[in-house]
Order: sequence, then structure tokens, then C-alpha cells
Amino acid sequence: MKDNKALIGRSALIATTLIWGTSFVVFKSALEDITPLWVLAIRFGGAALIMLLAAIPKLKELDKNYIKGGAIMGLCLAAAYTLQTYGLVYTTPGKNAFLTATYCILVPFLCWLLFKKKPDRYNVSAAVICLVGMGFVCLNDDLSVNLGDMLTVSCGLFFGLHIIATSHYVECRNVLLLTMLQFAVAGALCLVFAMLFEPRPANIPGSSWVSIAYLTVVCTGVCFFLQTVGQKYTPPSAVAVIMTLESVFGTALSIIMGQENITVKIAFGFCLIFVAIFISETKLEFLRKK
Repeated sequence: MKDNKALIGRSALIATTLIWGTSFVVFKSALEDITPLWVLAIRFGGAALIMLLAAIPKLKELDKNYIKGGAIMGLCLAAAYTLQTYGLVYTTPGKNAFLTATYCILVPFLCWLLFKKKPDRYNVSAAVICLVGMGFVCLNDDLSVNLGDMLTVSCGLFFGLHIIATSHYVECRNVLLLTMLQFAVAGALCLVFAMLFEPRPANIPGSSWVSIAYLTVVCTGVCFFLQTVGQKYTPPSAVAVIMTLESVFGTALSIIMGQENITVKIAFGFCLIFVAIFISETKLEFLRKK
């Protein structure tokens, strides 16, 4: 029975990373017909409504701490996805996937800045390797950096802050309510800025609506459920390793779909970033076990 639960947990997490890996290509396709903030407003607004339907019995638990936590998490989420999505406009899905994943490296240093908890030698080593890998991925021959790559790297800062905020506010609180609130705040913020700075979408083809529905229901709602199930039956160290596969799946699908031109330099950079994330998340514990 224990082995079955472990298999279910790992399968759910792998499915999550695979689905999230597909989101980079799907998102890139949707951006051909609708601007980034409108996509995000629809995605998070739709996900919030789905979560609301499931959270109705729990709404009586809402208080100011829930609202504060949801607002901060939603703000970080909106900023992260806005930078990531605008980055995706100007770069490839594979680069977007791998450079986004560098938030794993940033989290220990953000904790150092906010809570005075120093990163260990594995975090420092991972950061150095990651920086070298990012150089191979981002720097052009004239040492310039693509705007999309810069925006994607910047989004990692807010994804890192979102992880820290989530860890802080989720304690002793209902996960479903917090998730619903953060999606609602993120959707509202994206909607306001979309109305202010982007043209209203018109004549959106059916294929783009299918892409947005996939991002809303599958990549947000279903993945949230699968990740929760996976983490329930999987040790944290194993979760960390499995979740790094998101960037691998994202790049692989981008290559298959013909949206990625991988050079030796970029491939080497991807490998270094993956190794850095692996070191930061696992601290190479498997090498120290007898």
C-alpha cells in the first residue's frame, strides 16, 4: 500500500511538470492573437472562479489575515507572470522555461535578505554555476542580452518572493481559500493594467480561446490539485528533484514544435542551469547516504 501511494505521488508530480512544461508553448501560441495582460486576466480570473466554487463551504473562515496573505501572494504572482509572459513575447519557450526555473536558486538568498538566514555552500555553489549557465543562454556574440531573456530572469525574483510568502501564510490556513484569493487578486490586477495599457482583444480565433481554457483549467486548476496530491505522498527532497523537470519538458516540447533553435552554447547553458537547480534543491544528499 505504501509503495502504491509513493507511485501515485510521483506520478502526480511528473504529470504536473509535464503539463506545466506544455504551458510555455501553449502560451506562446496564444500570445499571437491576444496581449499578455489580457491572457493573464482571463487565466487567473477563470481559475479564481473555479476555486471559488470548490471553496464555498470554507468561505466563513475568511478573515483579515487570509485577505492580507492572499493579497501579497497575488501581487507577487501577478508581477512574476507579467514579467514571464512579456519575456515570452521576445524569447523562445525553451529559454523562458529554463530562465524562469532559476527562482529555485534565488529563494535561499531572498531568505538571507529577509530573515538573516545565511545560504549554505550548496546554495552558493549553485548560484555561481547558474550565473555561468545564464551567461551561455542569454549573452549574444556581442555580449548584449535579449529583452525577453532579461524580463524572464527578472520574473524569477517575484516567483521566489511568492514561494516565501506562500510558506509564511499557508501555515494553519486553508490552502484552497488562499489559492482562490491569490488568483482573484492576480486576475484583478492584470485586468486593471490590461484595460489601462493594452488594447481590448477583438476577433480572437477559437484556437486561442482553447489555449486560454487549457491554461486556466488544466495548467492552473488541475495542476494545483495534482501538485497537492503529489506532495502529500512524496518526500520534499524527491519533490524538489521532480519539479525541476518542468524546464526540461518545456524545452523538449518547444524543440518538437519547431519553436526552438538549440545551439551548442545554449544547450550547455541549459545543462548548467539544470545542474545548479539540482544542487540547490537536493544539496546532493543522495551522494552522502550510505
